[in-house]
Amino acid sequence: MNPFSPTGQASQILPGTIGRRSFITRTGLSLGSMAMGHLLARGADGNKSEKWEGVLRPLHHKPRIKRVIWLYMAGGMSHLDTWDHKPKLASMSGKPMPESITKGQQIAQLQGAKLVCLGPQHPFKKWGKSGLEFAEVWPLLGANCADKMCLVRSMHTEAINHDPAHTFMNTGSMITGRPAVGSWLLYGLGSETENLPGFCVMVSTGKYGQKQPIAARQWHSGYLPSRFQGVELRSTGDPVLYVNRPKGVDAEAQGDLLGAVQGLNRIQALRNVDPEVQTRISQYEMAFRMQSSVPELMDFSNETKEALDLYGTKGGDGSFGSNCLLARRLAERGVRFIQLYHRDWDHHGAVKEHIAGSAAEVDRGASALLTDLGRRGLLEDTLVVFGSEFGRTPMAQGNGRDHHLAGFSMWFAGGGIKPGFSYGETDELGYHAAVNKVSVHDIHATILHQLGIDHERFAVKFQGLDMRLSGVEPCRVVNEILA
Repeated sequence: MNPFSPTGQASQILPGTIGRRSFITRTGLSLGSMAMGHLLARGADGNKSEKWEGVLRPLHHKPRIKRVIWLYMAGGMSHLDTWDHKPKLASMSGKPMPESITKGQQIAQLQGAKLVCLGPQHPFKKWGKSGLEFAEVWPLLGANCADKMCLVRSMHTEAINHDPAHTFMNTGSMITGRPAVGSWLLYGLGSETENLPGFCVMVSTGKYGQKQPIAARQWHSGYLPSRFQGVELRSTGDPVLYVNRPKGVDAEAQGDLLGAVQGLNRIQALRNVDPEVQTRISQYEMAFRMQSSVPELMDFSNETKEALDLYGTKGGDGSFGSNCLLARRLAERGVRFIQLYHRDWDHHGAVKEHIAGSAAEVDRGASALLTDLGRRGLLEDTLVVFGSEFGRTPMAQGNGRDHHLAGFSMWFAGGGIKPGFSYGETDELGYHAAVNKVSVHDIHATILHQLGIDHERFAVKFQGLDMRLSGVEPCRVVNEILA
């Protein structure tokens, strides 16, 4: 007996009354045709592939942006050598750090050591018409993008070691197992694309500093269904592992297999109300569509020589510039949240050399991305975020700097952000966020606000609690940086 009606909907037969083998052998429809029709023609079997539209319908207020691109400098960038000019620190270089500043403060690897000031290792200058001041290690960002950027110099965080600091920056909690920012956005807003994941991640590695390990849990969906987790795209080799069909398996054979699997999954979905079964169904469909959409995404042959030169890449070389170009292509195709990690900013030694080297690896790509988004009209509805999990100490660790959570810098550009503007200050030695302090949760609240979401009203019930990306402690939208 056929467990499906001619329209493809479940009949009155209970799912538990038919075995898997019986289903496969006795069904009157071609499962391969069902799969191909469902996954490619979308609707040939009477079912329409479900596109996740998000739970926030309608949004809390009018959104200013559609997507976020987060340029994540993993390892802890020294704000003192890049974004936050401290002449007083320069004048005290080599002198003891005042105990009044460091007494009782949380320090990572310099505990018990003699604390000596280390001045800025690179000169600073004012850039653009706005006169935004930052280090000369950013020549292209300075020359081309200073008047697009909003620099926040009063960041602080709660974690002093890398992994919990990454977790806090990405999920709003140092406890692992919470949803990442991109997962929250997919859950709340849905995706604008059906053929690519709505949350994509790329990782690049340079030649300087200690290579910061980045775990896949940084883009996990936590207690949200797994359909909302990020997908890592690789810019060399196969862009997505296992997405291509095995050698010797053609489309028809794969369609037969997928049709059978999806039919069984749908029976299981009728038996058990389990979001993970629905995730399995939707992800099989997504993987099938990605077999054609991903090769097209990774084909840079339609990019002009001028565009490739702008990013300093021919594409597919694994560099940060290549990933920035791919980020623009993902944005054009409707991906909601794009995160680019560069694992090159852990500078416990040789901070002068390594800052210069790491900045050179990133400067062209970041500048090209802002420029390219702007000229294509995408920057107006895209928020670009740039920063690390924490900063670096004003005190020397040999010729490097230690981890620092009390003050650091991030910058933002794009839709609804004040351009050519700086906000907040650290103290005169760059140790504490001192004026207009901004927390990680404040940044999360501001990102959500720009997407049309009230962070206080966006919650998921988990273990009896209303869980939020912005946490339970007071935080705010940083309206002062919004245009």
